[in-house]
Amino acid sequence: MDFLTLFGIYVAVVLACIALVCKYSGHQQTPLGRLLDTFTGVVSPWIPQCFQSICYRTMHKLFHQRNNCFLYLHLLLEVVVYGEFSYEVFGFCLDMGTSSVSLCIPYILLALKSYLFYLCCSRDPGTLTKANHTTQLKVYQYDEKLFQQGVRCSTCQLVKPARSKHCRVCNRCVQRFDHHCVWVNNCIGAQNIRYFLLYLLSVCAMAGDIAVLTADMLLQTVLRTGLLHAHYIDEQGEQQPAGPLFIIQHLFLTFPRIVFMLGFLVFVFFLLAGYSMFHMYLALINQTSNEWFKGKGHNCQHCHPHTGHNCQTSYNPFRGFYHRGILKNLGEIFWPLCPVQKKEN
Repeated sequence: MDFLTLFGIYVAVVLACIALVCKYSGHQQTPLGRLLDTFTGVVSPWIPQCFQSICYRTMHKLFHQRNNCFLYLHLLLEVVVYGEFSYEVFGFCLDMGTSSVSLCIPYILLALKSYLFYLCCSRDPGTLTKANHTTQLKVYQYDEKLFQQGVRCSTCQLVKPARSKHCRVCNRCVQRFDHHCVWVNNCIGAQNIRYFLLYLLSVCAMAGDIAVLTADMLLQTVLRTGLLHAHYIDEQGEQQPAGPLFIIQHLFLTFPRIVFMLGFLVFVFFLLAGYSMFHMYLALINQTSNEWFKGKGHNCQHCHPHTGHNCQTSYNPFRGFYHRGILKNLGEIFWPLCPVQKKEN
C-alpha cells in the first residue's frame, strides 16, 4: 500500500496548493477558499502566534505583492516535466514506434507557449495614466451598478473609467481589468487578455499532448509485457489475477517518475481546461472575471428591483451590460476598443 500512501499525500498537497491560490488570489468566495477559512478557524487556536504571523507574512508576500516566485515555479515545473519527457518517455516512445512528428509536437507547443507567456508577462495590460485617462473615459458607458460615474480612485487620484479597477498588487488602475495573475506576475486587462487566453489554451494543449504520449507509452508497456493476463500470489498463498490496482502499482514501482508526471499533467490539464472554458465563456459574453465575481453573473446589471426600474427589453441573465453579440465580443478581445474620435468640420 506504499503507492496509495504516496498518492494520498500527493493529492493532499495539490488540493492544499489550490486552496491557497483560491484564498489569496483575490477571489475568496470560492468553495475551496471557504473550506480553507473553516479549516484555519478550527486549527488556529492550536498554532503558536509567531508561526501564524510568519505564515501570514509569507502568504502576503506571495499573493499580495508583486514578485517573481511563481514565475520561477512555473519555469521549474516546466523544466522538470520536459526533462523527464525527453530523458525517458521520448526514448521509450521511439522504441515503440511512435512517429517522430508526434514526438516533436510538444516542443513546438513549448515554443508557442513560451512566446505567449513572455507577452503576458511583458505587455502592458492597459495602465491608466494622466495622458490616456481622458480618452479611456469615452470607451465604455457606465452601467451605474458595478461601475458608477464620477468615482475616483483614491490611490491614483483619477476618475475611474467604466470596467477599470485599481490593482492593489501592481498599484495601478487597469483598463477593462480582469484579474491579477500571479503566474505571469502581471495584471490581465484590455491590452493583454488575448495573449492570456491563447496562453491558457497552449498550456492545455501542451499538457494534454504530453499526457497522451505518456499514457500511450505506459499502455504499450502493459500490453507488450502481458500484465493484463498476469497473476500474482497473495498473502494466503493463492494465485490471483492482476487487477487494475496491481498494474498501477507495478507501473509506479517500474516508472515512478513517469507515473507521477502523468498524474500531474492530467491534473493540470483538467484544471486549466476548466479555467480556460470559464474565460472563453466570459469572452463570448463580454464580461471580465472581475465583473463576474462582483455581479455573480446571474443578475441584470441595469435593472434595479429596489427602485422599481426594470428593463424595457428582454434580458438574458447570462449576458452582461456590455454584451454586443458573440462576434463583436470576440473582436473586442483581440482588437481592444478605442474611443470614437469626432470629425472636425
